[in-house]
Amino acid sequence: MSRTQHEQDMVMFDVPPPLQSRGMEAYAQTWELFFRYHKPNTPFDFRELAITAGSDVAFAVAVMWCGPDSSSNPVDKDGCLFRLTVGLRKVGGHWRIAHEHHSVPATD
Repeated sequence: MSRTQHEQDMVMFDVPPPLQSRGMEAYAQTWELFFRYHKPNTPFDFRELAITAGSDVAFAVAVMWCGPDSSSNPVDKDGCLFRLTVGLRKVGGHWRIAHEHHSVPATD
């Protein structure tokens, strides 16, 4: 049975600063920022998902929806859409996340 977890040297590109986080310690610090602005127990839902996988490398692209009143930003009162790309490597028979990229559509 495979389990998914992050590589220690993973890289993440995110919407709020910092633009790039390298390694698990930097990644963990982004969650503090996330929970400062997003309410707990808010649903996340896949609106679209596509996965491409080889024998030892894979990626998934998704359009996600974060539920209503999920953010302290009044603009997001009805929820918000965002994009997610995840790159994975198979290491020791287990899929591990090596890259995450979160983004939102430009507004102008």
